[in-house]
Amino acid sequence: MKRSPRISLGLIAAVIAGGVGFAVLHRPEPPKTAPVEAAAPVTAATVAHKDVPIVIRALGTVQPIESVSVQSRVNGQIMQAFFTQGQVVKKGDTLFLIDPRPYQAALDQVQAQIEHDQAVLAEANTDLGRYQRLEKENSIAQQKTQDEAYAVQQDQGTVKLDQANVENAKLNLEYAHINSPVTGTAGAMAVDPGNYVQAGSGTTLVTITQISPIYVTFPIPRTQLDEVRAAQAKAPLDVHALSQEGKTLGEGKLTFVNNQVVATTGTVALYATFPNDNEALWPGEFVTVDLVVGTRKDALTAPVGSVMSGLTATTSTRSRPATSPTASPCW
Repeated sequence: MKRSPRISLGLIAAVIAGGVGFAVLHRPEPPKTAPVEAAAPVTAATVAHKDVPIVIRALGTVQPIESVSVQSRVNGQIMQAFFTQGQVVKKGDTLFLIDPRPYQAALDQVQAQIEHDQAVLAEANTDLGRYQRLEKENSIAQQKTQDEAYAVQQDQGTVKLDQANVENAKLNLEYAHINSPVTGTAGAMAVDPGNYVQAGSGTTLVTITQISPIYVTFPIPRTQLDEVRAAQAKAPLDVHALSQEGKTLGEGKLTFVNNQVVATTGTVALYATFPNDNEALWPGEFVTVDLVVGTRKDALTAPVGSVMSGLTATTSTRSRPATSPTASPCW
């Protein structure tokens, strides 16, 4: 029996199609090409030899050297205030007046008492002198003279007590005039004129805070303490206070190092004094502190913009042999 030519051709076509499909399914994938690394932009800049300061940077807090809570030392009604809130007052300036009339009256009373007792003492001294002459003439008994001597001593003690009372009354009258103990800026007035205040109650009338000069305190690790102390022993170290934006707020000197390490942080507190004539530093403010502990001599420097990190975490620079006033340390 003869096969049809059409069937033969169909079988041949099916075999060819199956072979092509198998080749397509098992075709090897083309090798993956690595991504092309983008070239990092490089800026031509100047590398120069310069002296570069060695700086320890820290976060500091502005603190007043003196801040006094003014309180009354006598009882009485506040008659008048002699300052305005926020005003700069000098040491010794009168801030408040407590009603002085009761204290003036007390002073007048003890002064009158001392005048009376001084007269009594003078009379006793006169009598003692007379008795001593009569005793020498054997006109009176010795006991009478001795009794008069004791009376003189008692009157002398009374006069001394009166003198102490006078001094105390003068102090109370002086305390009725409340003066500023320091030079500084007056804060908010806590008690208005007309109010009655009591000594020892703990009531703060106003707080006077010294603004100029002022402290900036900042911590450094204990591991850097020896370096700082060695440099400070040669000369007071320069300290720069910067705002959070990098603006210079003031320049001062390292004043002292605290005498203990904070166990929880392993740091030591340092105190720098700033003149703060422009009042750029304010108590309670946080500032960035740069403590200059030395100078790196003849260091290679370049502008910050010319030193960049590449994709492989390396740094690269291009330079040309010229000097630049804007060079920054590069090592």
